Amino acid sequence: MKKIFAITILCCIFSTSQLFSQKAYKEGEWFKFRIHYGIFNASYATLEVDETRLENKPVYHIKGRGKSTGLLSLFFKVDDDYQTYIDKKSGKPYKFIRKINEGGYTKDLEIDFDHKENRAHVLNRENNNRRSFSVPNNVHDMLSAFYYIRNQIDGDKLKPGEEMRVNMFIDDESVDFKLVFLGREVIKTKFGNVATLKFRPYVLAGRVFKEKESLTFWISDDKNKIPVKIEADLAVGSLDADLEAYKGLKHQFSILMN
Repeated sequence: MKKIFAITILCCIFSTSQLFSQKAYKEGEWFKFRIHYGIFNASYATLEVDETRLENKPVYHIKGRGKSTGLLSLFFKVDDDYQTYIDKKSGKPYKFIRKINEGGYTKDLEIDFDHKENRAHVLNRENNNRRSFSVPNNVHDMLSAFYYIRNQIDGDKLKPGEEMRVNMFIDDESVDFKLVFLGREVIKTKFGNVATLKFRPYVLAGRVFKEKESLTFWISDDKNKIPVKIEADLAVGSLDADLEAYKGLKHQFSILMN
């Protein structure tokens, strides 16, 4: 059941088409997700946007947190902290932090991106090891990709079956993710019925996922592009995540009348 929160973030990340002319988020935006693993209410995850400065540059500081709760936390503790600092105009990441503890599986990484030289400088704080990797143009980390791509989605132009890709750097390798748009669907949420865009990222089968098509997620078909629902078939069991709470949206959340 490792990488519960990482799966949630990855599910939220992928979707793109033509450039969207208006920002989908602002400072103060906050999401809370309830994650279920089988019969357990496994954990909560949050995403939050703040403004700050990094090396005298104005940036968005985005924080993702995840923790196990209830009975599951008694035998499988999850405590995850993800952070990224992104350029306020381009959305490119400058620094990414991943500090996780998932049932004893730990990582404590800090990644600095040099977009001029196309390099990612990785510090492993667990052993104080530093390494540098070549990365492609327009590379993103797990969090920055989500916020960058939200500004590019144009639901009116997406067609079912359309394939999309995004370059990401995860831990110590560059990954080219492919995403397929499945279509439009109205789903029931705790807030009411929501018109959504449905996507399926193609992921590697193996340790975590059953098959390449084990993930499905839905984002709101409005100017916010909020991730509202996620489903994943894991190597052992299944995982579901639903939007539990939100605040600070840049645009009004479109809820359909029943």
